Amino acid sequence: MNPIYMIGGGKGGVGKSIVSMALVDYLCEIGKDCYLIETDTSNPDVFKSYGEAVPAQILNLDKANGWIDLVNLCEEHRDKTIVINGAARSNDGVSKYGENLRGVLKDLDRSLITFWTINMQRDSVELLKQYMEVMQGTTIHVVRNGMFGDEDEFALYNSSGVRKAIEKQGKSLMLGELAERVSRVLYNDRRTIAQAIAEMPLGNKAELLRWRGECKKMFDLVVKL
Repeated sequence: MNPIYMIGGGKGGVGKSIVSMALVDYLCEIGKDCYLIETDTSNPDVFKSYGEAVPAQILNLDKANGWIDLVNLCEEHRDKTIVINGAARSNDGVSKYGENLRGVLKDLDRSLITFWTINMQRDSVELLKQYMEVMQGTTIHVVRNGMFGDEDEFALYNSSGVRKAIEKQGKSLMLGELAERVSRVLYNDRRTIAQAIAEMPLGNKAELLRWRGECKKMFDLVVKL
């Protein structure tokens, strides 16, 4: 079974794109054939970095037609692991049409696994509640983005009932911090993580390798090989 990985967050600026890039990089490194679906039609950073490295397509999941295309792609490419980079506004589309995907997972012979990325603000948790209602019965992990602080600083989520609900079926994860000067290169130069490692100056390369190792530890906890 090749799963479908959804990287969500429901809002901009929480770090969905960097989690998507890290996941595609991780899956490629362990030998998985990926198919990237970019749904951030206004700012498709992940597609611009990985669109030539792996098969990829941009879909608008604000509309029913986008979800139809998504399900058809998942069926057509059964041999590939699907990675969906969610848009900032994605909760509206999920609320309206998410059942289009969830309802056919058995027919697709796939599981849906979400990495929900949060910062320290309340709306990150509130939007997660909405997503959990629509995608109930699927696996949802929460990724606390270390760019915003250490694990202890995510007090609102850490002490919430949402965390308890998440950890009944998934995990609360911690994404390591990556130096801004390195992450900026990934975004601005539209490089994959592997390309950046090959081309960066040694100091930058060392920082990216360290962070890549932290991402591997995180994904190793939840990705079944």
